Amino acid sequence: MTLIKSFPWVSLTLVVLAYASLGWLISQAHSPWYIWLTVVTAMLFLLSALTTPWLKMADYSIIFFKSDTRTLAFSVLAAFLFFLMFAWFKVFLDTLVIISANILLRIDVQRCGLGERQTFLVTSIFSFIGLSFGAVMQTAFLHNFTRHFL
Repeated sequence: MTLIKSFPWVSLTLVVLAYASLGWLISQAHSPWYIWLTVVTAMLFLLSALTTPWLKMADYSIIFFKSDTRTLAFSVLAAFLFFLMFAWFKVFLDTLVIISANILLRIDVQRCGLGERQTFLVTSIFSFIGLSFGAVMQTAFLHNFTRHFL
């Protein structure tokens, strides 16, 4: 009972709402299945990157800087991503909200005493719930709107 009371419900709500808006946008665009698969894969990659300890991330990041060619390729990729950030500023802001909500949830869930795997599992489940909720709500809204007004 104390876990339910001390659980970070506000952070969970923010994650669900952030992913619900993403699910709504993807569903509204009538995206094909491979776009959904790409979003889910990127979502799992983001969540795993956020729940991995930073010391392990530092060990993996050294791979990019072992040679000059890799460093140049990483720099060109970073410059391209910086350009995309400005070109698609609204998408960047939506992504920033999702990342911030995930970081907040990670901090709150780990403060409750859950481990890395449990944190990843809780965050993944609620992210999938939010994504699905947004897609279902957009479909229901569109169906209800077209039935009543068109």
